[in-house]
Amino acid sequence: MEEALLVDLYELTMAYSYFRRGMDDPATFAYFVRAPVPNRRFLLFAGLDPLLDHLEALQFTEDDRAYLDSLDLFDSAFLDYLGTLRFTGEVWAVPEGEMVFPGEPLVQVTAPRIQAQVVETYLLNVLNYQTLVASKAARILLAAGEEATVVDFSPRRDHGADAAVHAARASFLAGFHGTSNVLAGKRYGIPVVGTMAHSYVLSFPDELSAFRAFAEDHPRPVLLIDTYDVMKGARNAAAVARELRAVGRELSGVRLDSGDLVSYCRAVRELLDRAGFPEVRIFVSGDLDEHRIREFRARGGAAWGYGVGTRLGVSWDLPALPGVYKLVEDAHGPRMKRSPGKVTLPGRTQVWRREEGGRIQDTIALAEEVLPGRPLLAKAMEGGQRVLPPLDLHRRREEIRTRLFSLPPHLADLDPIDEPGYPVCLSRKLAALVENL
Repeated sequence: MEEALLVDLYELTMAYSYFRRGMDDPATFAYFVRAPVPNRRFLLFAGLDPLLDHLEALQFTEDDRAYLDSLDLFDSAFLDYLGTLRFTGEVWAVPEGEMVFPGEPLVQVTAPRIQAQVVETYLLNVLNYQTLVASKAARILLAAGEEATVVDFSPRRDHGADAAVHAARASFLAGFHGTSNVLAGKRYGIPVVGTMAHSYVLSFPDELSAFRAFAEDHPRPVLLIDTYDVMKGARNAAAVARELRAVGRELSGVRLDSGDLVSYCRAVRELLDRAGFPEVRIFVSGDLDEHRIREFRARGGAAWGYGVGTRLGVSWDLPALPGVYKLVEDAHGPRMKRSPGKVTLPGRTQVWRREEGGRIQDTIALAEEVLPGRPLLAKAMEGGQRVLPPLDLHRRREEIRTRLFSLPPHLADLDPIDEPGYPVCLSRKLAALVENL
């Protein structure tokens, strides 16, 4: 594994300078998402469990150090030090799947300065991407409705193989029902889902032959009916459904991937119902996201499920999350960045949430303060070891779905927002510290 080298070079050049100057005192860094985040009324925090796994396993191998030596940037004493480096710090974090808002500290890492510095890139990579996708997936689920089945179809256009696995995990955590990604299925126990491609249909002399072969070879066949002519495809699917019923089997469903999905779904549903197959499900795909699904339903479209690919995996309308990881405290006290437009909050902090009558109010406070409500950040690691058990992805998914479909209208609203306002404020003590600094 080479994950220890998933760092930006400046983390190592800074670490080298810290090492040479004996600057390895405890330091606290905070991860948060800068506000505003366009068109997002809330975020769904994700990626913590993979981060904790990474921190526990952090190690610069002999091969890693040989490569760093070849850069002619570091002396042998520093490279030897890296060979002994393990993460020994403390991590406080918001639970995965928690609804959060920009500006709030979501993860705080306290460790010897070099350790806290060199984990920055991996932390940002995994938390920013999984939170981005989970938040997009939550919006897609709200558009599809609680009864619909929604599946991740994104791996072929995700930005890298690792991203495809992370997208499957994050979307399932948010409440999706499965993924087409078999590796993610194996790794995380996510149900895997697949039908057929147009190439399968084109590989046979005619569509009906392809449908018959696929139905014969698979226990729960779903037939892709838009390779040639949708309505002819639907009639061929109905013919196969009759043949299956004659031998005690059933056609599970049909899939539409192109064209005017609303009119096609309506016509195909009518055809299947008249043919005596109201139980055959219609599954739709093809460049879907929350906006297209909402439009589909608003125009009277009805489908059992949706396959969502490209626009999920690359978060089409928001392709990057502005999450950052900043020094907030060290042996000299609270630290605060004051760059225009990039001001940070100083000190170790906690977020207290109050929920009353469907409204949420979060207050960011200093860590030692106790305010009304419930604290969002909890200890996840101590002494470099997890104190938070590994996430039960399936159970957490059910909890998130329950919460998601009971959101108040102002948070569940999918309409674009130019300047989002978030229910987040500072405690008086934290506000005074900011003013003093």
